Amino acid sequence: MKIYYNLENIGQIRNPVITTGSFDGVHIGHKTILNRLRECASAIDGESVLITFHPHPRKVLFPDTAGRTLLLINSQREKIELLRKTGLDNLFILNFTREFSEISSIDFIRNILVGKLNAKKVIIGFNHHFGHNREGNFDYLYELGQYYNFGVEEIPEQDIHNETVSSTLIRKALLEGRIQRANAYLDHHYIIISELFEGSATCRSMNFPTLRIKIEEENKLVPNDGVYAVNVLIDGEFYKGILNIKNSLPVEVRRIDEIMIDLHLFDEIQGLKGKTATVFFAKRIRDELQFSDSGQMRRQLDADLIEVEELIY
Repeated sequence: MKIYYNLENIGQIRNPVITTGSFDGVHIGHKTILNRLRECASAIDGESVLITFHPHPRKVLFPDTAGRTLLLINSQREKIELLRKTGLDNLFILNFTREFSEISSIDFIRNILVGKLNAKKVIIGFNHHFGHNREGNFDYLYELGQYYNFGVEEIPEQDIHNETVSSTLIRKALLEGRIQRANAYLDHHYIIISELFEGSATCRSMNFPTLRIKIEEENKLVPNDGVYAVNVLIDGEFYKGILNIKNSLPVEVRRIDEIMIDLHLFDEIQGLKGKTATVFFAKRIRDELQFSDSGQMRRQLDADLIEVEELIY
């Protein structure tokens, strides 16, 4: 997958089939669009293209509130890795600014989709809007496609459990700790990618060593407090483990740097500090608990280990 951060000097992209959007979560609805993108590109000996944006438009348009209220399923780094796995050919991550937000829908089509990329087909999800004040929609895109000679297709909504899959629905499930439901909507495990740091001194004193995970981006959504069964990928090796998320503040006012995330692996953890880990969330085991002493805490941790060891995931 080729990654571009602007529209200059991009070279030749063969018969581009394009989609656009934030694609937060890279969920099953997004994957349906991307699968269709690849099918259409293959049919015309072309290449698939996704145009997305960074920072998230809300951070630019509503800076006073986005820092507190914007929650993203993926950091940019995580989104890139998830998109890479879909087989996408070309990813454009365009810098979203106030100036960019003023681009009209017709200028977006005329100057970018046609002028810069020479689109052969554009595929969008249901209810997708684009351009200044979200003025552009499928009907308008179809009309301009007739004029500029590119095909247009709209992908219908994807339903699971009689609910239309959306990033909003997935965020809600994660904040409620319903990891398995969120994973079903995502069509993959919810992930956190982080460098590993020195863990809890309390756990270390109980011969229960942990590694601390720190979130890279302030708007990254972290699931509800509690204990989770996880798989962890480090240097190409998978480790089974349990992960604890703890924060004393309610979700709506929590700060990302105040959330404590500690990871215990079933295998030896010496030499892993400083390495990058991808944590795959499988199941929520229990709520975060308060303990009267270290003995009570250790007994609960041992019970957690037994429960997670018996899980198949």
